[in-house]
Amino acid sequence: MSLSSRPRPLSLMFLLGVGMASERINCPSKCSCQYLEVNCTGQQLHEFPAAIPLDTRQLILVANNISYLPAVELSFLADLIYLDCRKNLLGDDLDFTFIGVAKLVYLDLSFNNLTQVTFSTFSHLLSLVVLKISDNPNLVAIEKDAFANNSWLRHLDVSRTGLTFLDTSTVQDLPNLRFLGLSGNLWHCNCSFLDFITWMTESNVHFPDADSITCYTPEGLRTLKMPAAEAQLHSTCLIQLYRRDYIFLCLIGFCIFVAGTVAAWLAGVCAVIYEIHISKRKEEEEEEEEED
Repeated sequence: MSLSSRPRPLSLMFLLGVGMASERINCPSKCSCQYLEVNCTGQQLHEFPAAIPLDTRQLILVANNISYLPAVELSFLADLIYLDCRKNLLGDDLDFTFIGVAKLVYLDLSFNNLTQVTFSTFSHLLSLVVLKISDNPNLVAIEKDAFANNSWLRHLDVSRTGLTFLDTSTVQDLPNLRFLGLSGNLWHCNCSFLDFITWMTESNVHFPDADSITCYTPEGLRTLKMPAAEAQLHSTCLIQLYRRDYIFLCLIGFCIFVAGTVAAWLAGVCAVIYEIHISKRKEEEEEEEEED
């Protein structure tokens, strides 16, 4: 009898059966599980799935109705490196959510209801390489230091959001950034945004859909692409003075005029006093000479 035809020992068959059974038991309801991966795509889940295996490395929650990610339950997945939460209902309450998944390398939060990104949102993801927060139409603010701790970030996508402004230092200080999605936003191309546009044209970062990165306001620059907007802003921001600038210059001129007038008056008063003092002194000396 060949080895392949020999019946397996009962103990081995029992262990295999228990292993398969335990794998099925540990897989969350409505989800499919493979080795180190849990996939719950399109299951109309309203809450974060329970009983996720603790050794999970890849968690896919695409196309559900999840509005909240529990930080405590996420922290149990300490080895998680890939989290895909596209097309859910996640809102702005994400501060400290990812505090327990420091090994996370890939995070996709696109097609959600994010409204802002603060320093506390992603500051604990020290290994993060890919971050996608595109297609969040209510995302209107990203704090200046929002990615200060994400020094390994290489791919960042903030396309098709409600952003109108992004501080240059927010992305300029990311040493490994190579891919930045900015298209489809309502960029307000004023003088405050000139530094960012200049950084875009001078950096080595790749901007996909570059033709779609255009100004939305002011009206005179609408639909203008960023390189053309830079030239336009250079000619207006560095030469043209705004009303507040004229007011400031008038105030400075008035202050200088008043200061000069007061200084001249004081100098005149001092000169008159000095002349009077000299005259009196001469008179006193003449009187003394006559008495002698």
